[in-house]
Amino acid sequence: MSKYGEFEQVGSIGSTLPSTDTRITTNPGDIVLYLTNQIVIFYDSNTWSYTKLGCINLSKSELTDLLGDEDVVITLSLE
Repeated sequence: MSKYGEFEQVGSIGSTLPSTDTRITTNPGDIVLYLTNQIVIFYDSNTWSYTKLGCINLSKSELTDLLGDEDVVITLSLE
């Protein structure tokens, strides 16, 4: 995932998923689908149309420490 806009990490998922985009204001830790083929993880807030997928339960400062400096590799799994 690549840092974008000083508030999020964005990464392509390599395929498309169905979406139900609605205009939302994200919070730090929100995980969303963007344009049906990108996952976004926020470490600050933004308002745009996304499909919310989930949330990471860490503080804004913890998320900024993890995500805010450079590109990251993240593995998501379903349980």
